[in-house]
Amino acid sequence: MIRTERDLLSIDTRQGTDNQYTFSNGNALPYTGVPFGMNYFVPQTAGERGSWFFNPNDRTFQGFRLTHQPSPWMGDFSSFVMTPTQSNVAEPTLFFHQSSYRPDQSVFAPHYLNITSLRHRIVSELVPTRYGAQLRMTYQQPETAAWLLSLKGRYTFSLSDDGLALSGYVINYAGCEDPDFKMYVTFRFSTPATYLSTEEMFNEEESEKTHSLLFGFASAADNVTVSIGTSFLSSDQATRHALAVEGASFESWRHAACQEWLDYLGRIHIDDQASEDSRTFYGNLYRTGLFPQTFYERDEAGNDYHYDTMSRKVRPGKYFTNNGFWDTYKTLFPLYSIIASDYYDIMLEGFLNAYRETGYLPKWLSPDERGLMPGTLVDAVIADAAVKGIRLDLMPEFLEAMIKGATVQSEHEHYGRRGTEQYIELGYVSSDYGESVNHTQDYAYSDFCIARVAEQLGERAVMEKYDQQSLNYRHLFDAETGFMRPKTAAGEFVTPFHPLDWGKHYTEGSAWQNSLAMYHNFADMIEQMGGAESFTHHLIALVQSSPDFNVGGYGFEIHEMSEMAAVDFGQLAMSNQPSFHLPYLFNYVNQPAYTQMLVKKIQDELFDSSWQGYPGDEDNGSMSAWYILSSLGFYPVCPGSGEYVVGVPRFEKMTVKIGIDRELVIRTTACPKMYPFVKGLRIDGVEVAPLAIRHEQLVTANEIEFEMSLIPPLPQEKWQKHLPYSLHKK
Repeated sequence: MIRTERDLLSIDTRQGTDNQYTFSNGNALPYTGVPFGMNYFVPQTAGERGSWFFNPNDRTFQGFRLTHQPSPWMGDFSSFVMTPTQSNVAEPTLFFHQSSYRPDQSVFAPHYLNITSLRHRIVSELVPTRYGAQLRMTYQQPETAAWLLSLKGRYTFSLSDDGLALSGYVINYAGCEDPDFKMYVTFRFSTPATYLSTEEMFNEEESEKTHSLLFGFASAADNVTVSIGTSFLSSDQATRHALAVEGASFESWRHAACQEWLDYLGRIHIDDQASEDSRTFYGNLYRTGLFPQTFYERDEAGNDYHYDTMSRKVRPGKYFTNNGFWDTYKTLFPLYSIIASDYYDIMLEGFLNAYRETGYLPKWLSPDERGLMPGTLVDAVIADAAVKGIRLDLMPEFLEAMIKGATVQSEHEHYGRRGTEQYIELGYVSSDYGESVNHTQDYAYSDFCIARVAEQLGERAVMEKYDQQSLNYRHLFDAETGFMRPKTAAGEFVTPFHPLDWGKHYTEGSAWQNSLAMYHNFADMIEQMGGAESFTHHLIALVQSSPDFNVGGYGFEIHEMSEMAAVDFGQLAMSNQPSFHLPYLFNYVNQPAYTQMLVKKIQDELFDSSWQGYPGDEDNGSMSAWYILSSLGFYPVCPGSGEYVVGVPRFEKMTVKIGIDRELVIRTTACPKMYPFVKGLRIDGVEVAPLAIRHEQLVTANEIEFEMSLIPPLPQEKWQKHLPYSLHKK
C-alpha cells in the first residue's frame, strides 16, 4: 500500500525503461511530475539517440529534460535540457558538460529526482509542479557554479538586468498544425546569473539545430535554486507560474507533489507489504496516472484557457493532449471510470473542445491531431462514460460528433475515419485502404458505441440504425479459414492468404491477433465460427501455436514481431493492444478456468518491477491498466457495455476507493498464489456467476468475494445463462 512518502520513494520510475529501437520492454520513460501534469522531467542520458534519450544502464547524466514525449514513436515537443555544471569547461556544448553518475545511488521517484554529477561534484534535486518545477543544485565548488540550457529548434531568451530571471520561448516538435507553436518559459534564479557563452550544433539526423546557453553564478553559495514556469499561452503566464514556484520552498513543493501522488495511488490499497507483486502493482498504477497530459491553464481569476493550434488562438476551456485512443480506450478509461471518475469528467470536456475546434473527435493527440492508427476509438471512451452515467450533460454534443465522424469524410487525412463513404456503401473498408480489416472491425465497434450513446439519450431510431451497422464485421469473416480477411471493392477475398502474414491489411499483427475485435458481439461470432466448441478450439490453437510470423506487408521485422517471438504464448502477442482481451474470451464459452490460468501466467511471466518490466510498448498507461484491472479480478472486454469479464484476483485483499465516499473491498477465500482458480463469486454475500460483473454492481457493492480453488473447477451449466455481454444476446 502507498500511504507515506517513504512508500512513494519505493516506486522506481525506471520500470520498463530499458529499450532500444528494435525491442521494447515498455518503451517507457522515467517521468517525474504530478498526476496528469503539463510537463514531465526525465534525466537525459543519451540525447544523441533521439527518442531513446534515456536508458537505465547508461552511466552518463546529461541533464534534466523537460519532456512531452508520450512514446518514442511519436517524438517529443517543447523540450529542453538543464545541466548543472561548472564554468571552467572547454566548450559550452552538452557533450563537453555531461558527467558520469551512479544509477544505483540516484532517486527516480514519481515526485522527486536526486542525481549526483560525479565529474562536477554537484548534487541536483528536482521537484515538479503542474506547470513547472524547482531545481536545487548543491555545488562542492561554488566558485565555478554554472548551469547549461540546451534547446533544439528555434528559441528566444533574454536575461533580466538583475540576472534573476531568464525568459523566452522554444519551438520544437515532431508534428503540429502551427509551425510557430511555442512553449514560453521563465527561469527564476535564487542568485544572480551571468550569461557566459553560447554554441550551435546542427544535428543532421534530426535536421535541426541544438543551441547551448551557459550561465554562471559568480556570487553563488554552495546552493542555487532555479524556479521554472512554463506556459503555452503567453510569456506573462509562464512568469506567473515561475513566481508561484519561487514563492514556496523546495520542501513545500516536494510535499505538494508527494500528496498528489499519494491521493492517486491511494485509490487502491493492497494488503501486501513490499513484495515484488506489490512493487509491480504500484509501478503500473503510477503509469496510469501520467496520460493524457494537462494542456490547459488558469488565469488569475481561475478561468481555464488553452492554446488551439488549428486557429492559432487562445481559447477558453479545458484541453488534454498526449493520448492515443487506439491504445487507451481498452483499459485506461475503464479504469478511470472506477477509481478516477473525477479526472474522467474533465478529460471529456477537453476531448469535446478538440471536436469543437477541428470539426472531428480526436484520435491521437500530441500536441494536436496526428491522425495515427485505425478507427475513431474515442467513441468507446464516450460510450463507456455514457453507460456509466459520467458527464451525461455532454452526450448530446458527443453524439453529434460521433455521427459526423461516421458519416462525413474529412478532407484532411488526420481527421475522422478513412474510407468513410466506402464503408457506408459496402459495409466494409476494402483492400484499397491499408489496414482495412482493422478499420472495418473498429468502425463496426464504433457504430455499436454510437448506438449506446443514442440509447442513453432516447434516440431509438439512431440506436437501431447503428446497432445494425455494428454487424458489418460479418462482411470480412471467412468461415472456411475462421479468420477475418481483406476484401476487394468488388467483394472478393484477397488472395493469396496466410494467417501468419503481418501488416498491409492488419495493424501491427496478423489475422491471428486481428480477427476477434467484435468486442460487442462475441455470441454472434461464436455462431459464425460454428458454435462454442469450434470457437474454443480456435482460442486454444491461438495460444498453443508456435509464435511464428511472416514479415508480410512490413517487409522487415518490426519490434512487435520480435517481442511476440521472444515468449512462449503462441500467437497471443500480449506485447500489443490488439491481444489484450483475448485471454478473457474463454468466458464467452463458459470455460473461465482457461482465462484464469492464462491471466495469471501472463502476469507472472511478462510483468515485473524491473527495467525490463513489460512485454512490449506500455503505451500511455494502457498496458499498465491491463495489469491493474486484471489484478482486481476483471477486465472490460467491451467498453460501452457497462460490464467487466471476470478473471482472477492477484491479491488476497484489495480496497478500492469509489468516488469520494465509498470503498469496495475485493477479497479472496484463500491465497491466489496457492489457489489460482475461481470456483465461485459473491457480491455482498449474494452468489453470482463468476463470468461477468456489471459496473453498477462494482460501484454500489461493499464487498466482492472470490471463492478460490486449487484445481480448475468444472464449468457449471447454470453459468451458461450469465455469459458476458453480447449485442446478439441482448
